[in-house]
Amino acid sequence: MKTRITELLGCQYPIIQGGMAWIAEHNLAAAVSNAGGIGLIAGGSAPIDYLREQIRLCKEKTDKPFGVNIMLMSPNAEDLAQLCIDEKVVVVTTGAGNPGKFIPAWKEAGIKVIPVIPSVALAKRMERAGADAVVAEGTESGGHIGENTTMCLVPQVVDALEIPVIAAGGIADGRGIAASFMLGAEGVQIGTRFLASEECQIHPTFKELVVKAKDTDSVVTGRYTGHPCRNIKTKFSKMLANGEKDGSLTPEQFEEVTLGSLRKAVQDGNLEEGSFLCGAIAGMINDVKPCEAIVKELMEQAERLLKA
Repeated sequence: MKTRITELLGCQYPIIQGGMAWIAEHNLAAAVSNAGGIGLIAGGSAPIDYLREQIRLCKEKTDKPFGVNIMLMSPNAEDLAQLCIDEKVVVVTTGAGNPGKFIPAWKEAGIKVIPVIPSVALAKRMERAGADAVVAEGTESGGHIGENTTMCLVPQVVDALEIPVIAAGGIADGRGIAASFMLGAEGVQIGTRFLASEECQIHPTFKELVVKAKDTDSVVTGRYTGHPCRNIKTKFSKMLANGEKDGSLTPEQFEEVTLGSLRKAVQDGNLEEGSFLCGAIAGMINDVKPCEAIVKELMEQAERLLKA
């Protein structure tokens, strides 16, 4: 399947793996790239030495293109941005802010820049700033989210831009890819489906929650802090949601109790104190497979539907 995204990034399939903080490391990124998509390593607030090591380990596992996701709210975002130049990363995706000040240097270094955006207004700003494409991410996604749904957001962004659009949020099979293409997208970003991959290094408890999730098993917490996140329903996430609803948790207390909670979920499988970030589409995921099998299944179904 050839689109402007496959041509831009030099990949076989127009599938980008989400840059999930604490989750997207070199094993997962290399596996997705080797399967024909674009794997991403999550920069997050990672120490420079850690991210440098992850990039170099990924290069040892794949000769295919892969990228790095940078959360612009990270205190060391400038250092991470420079590291991507130094390590000759192919593509950078960004979230939680405006990457405008970094784009000229990235473009000069030959890096493809793809911001994740929740609105048409920000998408237009990114195009004017020189972005090569954007990821239009709907509220169905896991982790930090906007409020517009994928089905509403993607066609409006497509209509507003000349650069290609990548759809994200609520996509876990070939039907989601085909639907995204019908809305005008030329690629998709998928996160939650790759949580249930053999190469994903999350705690087994996290994978089990994803595979066993039903359609009603996600909850959004933190809206009153200005940083809403979609989680799998657990005792901890229900406590957060109830505390937000009844006022028993102030925004300051909410931030304090959730500090480090993603790491506790990913590394420890801690159901009492961990935030298991996951998209609303988890109810469609019923098994754990290698990334190669996941990508093949996604693309075969999508191509069959699109040809029909």
